[in-house]
Amino acid sequence: PIPPPPRPGPPAMSLYKFKEIQTIPPAKQLIDIVLSKTNRKTPTIVHPGFKITRIRSFYMRKVKFCQTTYGEKFGKMLEDFPKIDDIHPFYADLCNVLYDRDHYKLALGQVNATKKIIDSIAKDYTKMMKLADSLYKCKMLKRAALGRMCTAVKKLAGSLSYLEEVRQHLGRLPSINPATRTLILTGYPNVGKSSFMNIVTNASVDVQPYAFTTKSLFIGHLDYNYVRWQVIDTPGILDHPLEDRNTIEMTAITALAHLPAAVLFFVDISEMCGYPIPQQVALFHSIKPLFRNRPLLILLNKTDIRKLSELSQEEKSLLESMKEGSEDGVHFFETSCATKDGVDGARAKACDLLLEKRVDQKVKQGKADTLKNRLHIVGKVAPSSRPPCIPASVLKVRGGDAAMAADSDKVEVLEKDRMDELGGAGVYSVDLWKRAQLEDSSWKYDVVPEIMDGKNIYDFVDPDIDRKLAELEKEEELLMKEASLRDDDRVLGEFAKTQNVLDELHSRMRQKRLENRLSKSKNGNPVLRKKRKNAQEVEKKLEAQGLDGSKVRARSAAKTPRSSSLLGKRKRDATAGTADGEEAVGRAASALRAASARSMSRMKGLPSEGAAQAVEKKRRKKMRLHEKQGKKGEADRHIPDLKPKHLYSGKRGIGKTDRR
Repeated sequence: PIPPPPRPGPPAMSLYKFKEIQTIPPAKQLIDIVLSKTNRKTPTIVHPGFKITRIRSFYMRKVKFCQTTYGEKFGKMLEDFPKIDDIHPFYADLCNVLYDRDHYKLALGQVNATKKIIDSIAKDYTKMMKLADSLYKCKMLKRAALGRMCTAVKKLAGSLSYLEEVRQHLGRLPSINPATRTLILTGYPNVGKSSFMNIVTNASVDVQPYAFTTKSLFIGHLDYNYVRWQVIDTPGILDHPLEDRNTIEMTAITALAHLPAAVLFFVDISEMCGYPIPQQVALFHSIKPLFRNRPLLILLNKTDIRKLSELSQEEKSLLESMKEGSEDGVHFFETSCATKDGVDGARAKACDLLLEKRVDQKVKQGKADTLKNRLHIVGKVAPSSRPPCIPASVLKVRGGDAAMAADSDKVEVLEKDRMDELGGAGVYSVDLWKRAQLEDSSWKYDVVPEIMDGKNIYDFVDPDIDRKLAELEKEEELLMKEASLRDDDRVLGEFAKTQNVLDELHSRMRQKRLENRLSKSKNGNPVLRKKRKNAQEVEKKLEAQGLDGSKVRARSAAKTPRSSSLLGKRKRDATAGTADGEEAVGRAASALRAASARSMSRMKGLPSEGAAQAVEKKRRKKMRLHEKQGKKGEADRHIPDLKPKHLYSGKRGIGKTDRR
């Protein structure tokens, strides 16, 4: 038979990705996120000198971007959270028990309403901004629009915090597949449900000797008959009216009501759980409507402490009363999780009953017909004596049966055998052209042309190469004889003389360049101070030239050395100025001599007084620049700026986030 296609897996949690819901920030944090993103992603520079249309578009862009960002955030929330009316009834009822359906719908409705309010605010203020005629009005309208949006989001603070708690709780829910093969364990608290689950599955549920250890649904998996089964451990249920049951008990009721599974009801016949058998039987009868159309097994647990035979007649009759009113029948199993007696039998029986129930349902619903249509069952087995069927076209190519037999009798000589015959490895050369498929088999062993630079070398081979070479040599010999008849020696001699002159000239030029380079490299050659001349030497020199040298001697004697002592100054001050006119003349002469000395030092090497003034002006300007730039040196104290403004202000571009 043709094998059936692989079975699609159950739609486990692909529909409900509760763990992928994004974190819901608080209202204040959400406002900061949106406003900072608006500031970063939109332009920030505008001037009153811009055209009014440009200013309007600048502020309208900020309002629209803020609206879009809020819309994306709220839209993601509404998309991620499951819709109570669209999900499986089990999850819908579970959400109602854990979070209150009305409160949940109200929170999502407020988010949706706020999203619409923000859209209308942006629409209204964009209209008003189109009529603004100044930058100030546009800015105030933008500020009012963003402020009203933030006020609307602030009113969502309660709903957002509630949705964040729901998101955290939904992420912690077990991944229960409502459509797969399931076993549900139920009963009073502390009757051995979690211990049974730890034995039959890979789960490790906490087991303690007190009631309500299990406070939520726990899930485990087991393999039976090559398929995967899920086992759900429910919290304990107490026997009281439905409206008095708490949230922990209602999760178990929800699982029993909505999951098509086999139910394993645990009864502690040892009464070590703290609840007598009559109370446990009463609980069974109160929730018995939830077991309708489901395979039901009653596990009489903890038989290692108290045997079934040790029960009183009244207790046995109470247990027998649990079979009444059941359409499919109730199966009793004596189990002990401490010794593991009866655990495997109960598990196998529950799986078989549920499998049988699921197959019957599929047959009744017509789902088995679609499976039959995909299968083709062959009625007969092919006989082993049947000859092989060879198509006629194949026989024709082979030349009939005889040719086929002849071909089968031929034994092909392998290349390894030929190598052994013809000298072995290292001697035998493989014939690579033996199986070449060419139009003419005689071409196989033609000489392969040699190719160089993409061209066939043979195309450039000339058969008359020797004759042409002889002609070239003869022509060259004639040319050499003709050159010897000319006066080449005289021309070469003149050329050699010219070359010598040029070489000498070039050598001088190189020497001059070297001298200039060496003189340029001297920075500030020291100028020797002139030796002060002696009066006697000057007198002799003048007399040698025929001049009178006595005047120099008299002038030298007239100049007395200037006293630099304090006493001398005091004496001069005290004795000088016997006549006011002489004192005034002396001061004027001294000032004139000082001015002339200064002017002479300033005029050194310069043609005129105007040039000296220009040079002095440039000197002072240069010195002022040096003084300004030279105030801070290496030895000065320097306090660096740890947060330079150009790195910590303005908008961040792409790839620049590490600066702040």
